[in-house]
Amino acid sequence: MKIGLDIMGGDFAPAAVIEGAIDTLIHLSGEDKIVLIGDQQAVESKLKESTADLSHIEIVHTTQVIGMGDIPSKTFPQKPDSSIAVGYKLLNEGRIDGFCSAGNTGAMLVGASYTVNVIPGVLRPALATIVPLFDKRNAVILDVGLNPDTKPDVLLQYGLLGSFFAKYVLKISDPVVKLLNIGEEESKGTTAIKAAYELMKGHQGINFQGNFEANAMFTENNPDVLVCDGFVGNIVLKQTEAFYRLYKSRNLDDPYFERLNFENIGGTPIVGINANVVIGHGISKRKAIMNMILQTLAVVRVNLSQKIKESI
Repeated sequence: MKIGLDIMGGDFAPAAVIEGAIDTLIHLSGEDKIVLIGDQQAVESKLKESTADLSHIEIVHTTQVIGMGDIPSKTFPQKPDSSIAVGYKLLNEGRIDGFCSAGNTGAMLVGASYTVNVIPGVLRPALATIVPLFDKRNAVILDVGLNPDTKPDVLLQYGLLGSFFAKYVLKISDPVVKLLNIGEEESKGTTAIKAAYELMKGHQGINFQGNFEANAMFTENNPDVLVCDGFVGNIVLKQTEAFYRLYKSRNLDDPYFERLNFENIGGTPIVGINANVVIGHGISKRKAIMNMILQTLAVVRVNLSQKIKESI
């Protein structure tokens, strides 16, 4: 497997990104390779500092960078030799099996629409992220930021996409799906949520078990798949980050809460497109970069995009 890594993306690029790639090497096997996409001189300079076996690393030189503050829709087509644009080109041509970046999120999303495109039949792709649970399981929540205003049929499809993720990536044979809502009753929620409930409860393709309230998140009652629109999901994601920072500021020590650290999760896969792509946090340092690469590798190994294409 070849995983493309944008080394120019993120607040601490390229140094921290290259360091994260080096840390990943001990976890690779066989023909696995990391393709570092970006400034070749910066890569080679950093690699000289390492004593690791670098045989699993390849370099693709680029001359342009899409900055964190650039406007994605304008910049992506204007910078065809940027690390993000080249990464998507390699992915679309089949020269890498997956692509990940902690760079400009909007550019990563625009790049997907310009190159690999949405899987036929998928109404809207989504950003999915892992939810570590107190009983040592992992669940998945989607959408966490791609589509802030979502129609009922899209929410239904998120239940399907999340089920595929839970089944193939998390290895859950019959994942339970619930709608994140302000109450468990069927009558609760917005018009879109209530309509989605009606669609989901009659759908044979998902194991839908009703509404779910946020005050039970992270517990043993958390479903395997939690469905919401991108507005709500992004608030949940940011609130979890805030809670973890509060925990760390009090100098507490608990192995469960360490699982909430975004650095241990790595990134958020885009589900519903014709390729395996993972987006990392812009503030990612070497540990988060390593886990972003490993998460991309996990998604690629099960070929999630192809599984969705075959099942949707």
